[in-house]
Amino acid sequence: MPFIELFGHKMHYEEQGSGNAILLLHGNPSSGYSWRKVMPALAKYGRAIAIDHMGFGKSDKPHIEYSFFQHATFLEKFIEKMGLKNITLIIQDWGSALGFDYAARHEDNVRGIMFYEAIIKPFNTWAEFPKTDADDKSRDLFRAMRQGGKGGPGWKLNVEENVFITQLLPNLLAIPLPEAEMDEYRKPFKKPEWRIPIWRFVKEIPIAGDPADMTVTVGKYSAAMTRSNLPKLLIWSSSGATLGQEHVEWLRQNFRNLTIVRIGSGVHFFQDSNVNEFLQAFAEWFKKI
Repeated sequence: MPFIELFGHKMHYEEQGSGNAILLLHGNPSSGYSWRKVMPALAKYGRAIAIDHMGFGKSDKPHIEYSFFQHATFLEKFIEKMGLKNITLIIQDWGSALGFDYAARHEDNVRGIMFYEAIIKPFNTWAEFPKTDADDKSRDLFRAMRQGGKGGPGWKLNVEENVFITQLLPNLLAIPLPEAEMDEYRKPFKKPEWRIPIWRFVKEIPIAGDPADMTVTVGKYSAAMTRSNLPKLLIWSSSGATLGQEHVEWLRQNFRNLTIVRIGSGVHFFQDSNVNEFLQAFAEWFKKI
């Protein structure tokens, strides 16, 4: 089981294949395990590497804040210590924010970006924040999960009651998984203190200017992607939880050198629910870049 030490903490990763890096960055609440179905096929095209962000999966769970900026620092050091060059990024959810941020600051080390269910720009208002139901219950839940600091209402929902894992994750996966696979998704968050990274990521979604530092950071990388000629591939589903038709149209008009592929009835984890479409879209795009 491969680990690399970063700033005194061990980060877990898996890799298959050889050549230029294909770096897979997972979101919240997940781990590198979510890429297990696509890694073997991706390894035909390069050195496919899936990390567990610090505090997630099999990586260490140090007593840190788990801010976006700490995750970004760990990612940058991982790439540096592993000597990864000419990277193709495959990014989703918070992995997309980390990947876009890295690409905006290190464009010369990035070959292309495949993304989906991504954080593409700050949400100016709560009305822009996606909802997965007609009566705003999902949006209301996210509002509640962001309330207060440690020990507050959001902390209780995420850390003490484990709402993200027990209520949201099964719906986001879109397909029923064998119990052993579901347990792999749940295992890294079994103890309340292990759920702090989930809580922090929820708090850091830039909505209506809050938090201010993430609003600035996401705004910067979003603007950088509108100027960058890096090849980009968006895969999306009309039943997706994060990116709907309006977001796709915004991307079509604003992100340069963008290929858009619509897939079937995926919700959030296309690498688990839409494996064949995922791999076909990647293969056709990758051979052109």
